[in-house]
Amino acid sequence: MKSFQEYLAIVNDAIALIPYPSRPNQLYEPIAYHMALGGKRVRPVLALMACDAMGGDPSMALDAAVGLEMFHNFTLLHDDVMDNADVRRGKATVHRRWNDNTAILSGDTMLTIATQYIARCANWQVMNLFNKTAIEIYEGQQWDMDYENRNDVSVEEYLMMIRLKTSVLLGCALKMGALIADADDKQADLLYDAGVNMGLAFQLRDDVLDVWGDPATFGKEIGGDIMNNKKTFLLINAMLLSKGDDADELRHWLNDPYVTRDDKVAGVTALYERLGVRQLAEDAIAHYNDLAVAAFNRVKMSDDDKQSFIQLANKLAGRLF
Repeated sequence: MKSFQEYLAIVNDAIALIPYPSRPNQLYEPIAYHMALGGKRVRPVLALMACDAMGGDPSMALDAAVGLEMFHNFTLLHDDVMDNADVRRGKATVHRRWNDNTAILSGDTMLTIATQYIARCANWQVMNLFNKTAIEIYEGQQWDMDYENRNDVSVEEYLMMIRLKTSVLLGCALKMGALIADADDKQADLLYDAGVNMGLAFQLRDDVLDVWGDPATFGKEIGGDIMNNKKTFLLINAMLLSKGDDADELRHWLNDPYVTRDDKVAGVTALYERLGVRQLAEDAIAHYNDLAVAAFNRVKMSDDDKQSFIQLANKLAGRLF
């Protein structure tokens, strides 16, 4: 198996060669702009790695990999509109650089381009998996929006939401690569389970980084979730654990429309630290990362390939930093 960086270079080259039409410029320029922002490209690399590990030719999975990355970025364009986000990967979001309507329409076009790329595999199992995953992601996004208006969201409900919104696409990437390699159902499903648990650890790490991360490496403004009162693992646990003065303070930060950004982010962060919710998140990250590693260890592939996947899982979970 090639290294992550070698697969990443293959994916980046393929994305750079996507033949966007020149007109209408207002539709395609935002797509090219957003795709050029880069990113980890974890999902397409996972598809190539899984295909290779299962004895297939990774080049046969390249179109599907590009399609997955295009699809993922389509969801980001729409997410940024819904979240009113200013920055993505250190640059202005599409809806900020252009406008909301452009971000929505360019995102719609990205979804169709993604489907075209995945259809090139001419594999009905791959297409069914993609469509199932896409609908699950939309369901997850709806749950995320529903939670904005609720103060009784449970930890279990939150984990269900991030599984749909984030994790299933990592599982899809791994299973898709396995299917293209003609792996049997058991191996493909084990890879899917590994990907889902990787995704849970990854999203929980994202929750932590939004509060305690470095803006230079995080690619987004720190404290965005706090400012939007987003029901993250951290906030949900803080709402469950806070009593007395702590509960009053949390309600103040959540409900006072006149607090400044700096004060609110600093105040909620201090409250999180006092309540110990960061450690709860770290424990959950370790738990889901352990499940991912266990699933990879059950897949029939070489020990070297297993280690490549496990190292990547550890990195996404934040254990190597």
